[in-house]
Amino acid sequence: MPEGPELHLASHFVNEACRELVFGGCVEKSPVSRNPEVPFESSAYHIAALARGKELRLTLSPLPGAQPPRGPLALVFRFGMTGSFQLVPSDALPPHAHLRFYTAPPGPRLALCFVDVRRFGHWDLGGKWQPGRGPCVLLEYEQFRENVLRNLADKAFDRPICEALLDQRFFNGIGNYLRAEILYRLRIPPFEKARTVLEALQQRRPSPELTLSQKIRAKLQNPDLLELCHSVPKEVVQLGGKGYGPESTEEDFAAFQAWLRCYGTPGMSSLRDRQGRTIWFQGDPGPLAPKGGKSRKKKSKGAQRGPEDQVENPPPPNKAPSRKRRARRGLPEQTAAQQPEGTSLQWDPEAPRVPEKGKRRRQPATSGRRRPQKIKADTPSLEPEETSAS
Repeated sequence: MPEGPELHLASHFVNEACRELVFGGCVEKSPVSRNPEVPFESSAYHIAALARGKELRLTLSPLPGAQPPRGPLALVFRFGMTGSFQLVPSDALPPHAHLRFYTAPPGPRLALCFVDVRRFGHWDLGGKWQPGRGPCVLLEYEQFRENVLRNLADKAFDRPICEALLDQRFFNGIGNYLRAEILYRLRIPPFEKARTVLEALQQRRPSPELTLSQKIRAKLQNPDLLELCHSVPKEVVQLGGKGYGPESTEEDFAAFQAWLRCYGTPGMSSLRDRQGRTIWFQGDPGPLAPKGGKSRKKKSKGAQRGPEDQVENPPPPNKAPSRKRRARRGLPEQTAAQQPEGTSLQWDPEAPRVPEKGKRRRQPATSGRRRPQKIKADTPSLEPEETSAS
């Protein structure tokens, strides 16, 4: 899912690409999108963008003398899992371009498109940021820090720090890969209680005897968690391109992968939090780790499996025999409850078990062989795309 840095890079792209362009006509929405129509028409207008956390505001501003006379209109976008902006020739619209803004003549007609393959993205008319979202970790650092430390009594901080970091009321712009990178750099167990981690920051005060340059140097050399919530997203922005999103080039993605130290990298362990999101980490998961959860290590290609890896990263169950082979061997066919729900999902050994609906009477074996023991299949689970606070 695009996080704060990706939204910031998207706003930079829109402003740079559309700086010299004049748009005209109506805003066009694809018929399959469930988002609202955009009742805007102008013979000449400019487009500008501003990002804040996980939201982006697009402002359509009519030029002097444009017809019909009207004021500016603002739209606020949330990108969901696959949202992005593209500027393309009007006769070569990309698939899933659900909102289009066309340039005015003269010159080749272009279209600024909001592209969203999975259609989880959303836009709202009026230009107001979503209520309840906290200050942006990138652009409003001082307000962001104060908002967190002032509200440590909130129940959100009873949860593990890895879960609290996804609460957009306090960490607007932080998402799954950023939380892993931030906690890894500080060697904070992801399932340590959030309040325990953050209360220590209230007591942190630089010595009054230090000069300003010494205070800055101390912060750079020993940043705390809230400072990294600001500086780590800035590092992604400085990588340039379009971040890790669906429209990133191979070069962009290679730079992003090289930057990652923890998220999805070989040698790191992973667990699912209570929201079903995978958190990557190294070492002890912390006291609030899910009971019964087994950490799984990401292995590099070609790495040999050792005894420790066999415990931490159990192999997926063997595939069941095909229907033809079962008939040939006299075995019963698998029912839907015994099969994984779909083939495109990754097998999840930690997923909840399928509940039994009742015990069947044991049938006598028809062949001379012992009937194999049935194995209940795990239910594969999707990581939630976005909660109301994401």
